[in-house]
Amino acid sequence: MYRRRSGQLEFLLVHPGGPFWAKKDDGAWTIPKGELEPDEEPLAAAKREFEEELGISPTGDFIQLTGIKQKGGKSVQAWAFQGDFDAAAIKSNTFSMEWPPKSGRRAEFPEVDRASFFIFEIAKQKINPAQVPFLEETRRNVEAP
Repeated sequence: MYRRRSGQLEFLLVHPGGPFWAKKDDGAWTIPKGELEPDEEPLAAAKREFEEELGISPTGDFIQLTGIKQKGGKSVQAWAFQGDFDAAAIKSNTFSMEWPPKSGRRAEFPEVDRASFFIFEIAKQKINPAQVPFLEETRRNVEAP
C-alpha cells in the first residue's frame, strides 16, 4: 500500500512479530506477505495475507510488480495499490512457538507487531534489502507523468 501525504509518496511496511525480530529494525521490515494456499491465485493470496496481518481488506487498483527472490531463496510476488488507514490500529493474526527455547512451553505472538508508512528514503532503510525493488518499481509506476 502506498499513499501521498504532504506531497510525498509513502509506503506501508510491517514489522514481523515474535522474539526473533523484537530488537531488529533497519532491514527487518517487509511488505505484508505470506504463503499461497493450494490452488489459490497469487493476487487473492496477497489480499488475504494483507487482511490477516493488518485487519483491513485491501481495495483499489492493483499494480502487479516484478517478483523477487529473497536471500533465503523465497520467491515473492507483490502488488502495489493506493490506500490509507491508521497503521497504529492493526489487528494481526498470531502464531505459536516454543518460547523460551527448550522450555517446553508455547507462546502466542502477533505475526506483525507494528506497521507504519515511510517516505521512500526511510522505507529503503527499513525494508528487507531484497524487497527494495518493490519500492523502486512502485515509485516509478505512480510518479510517472
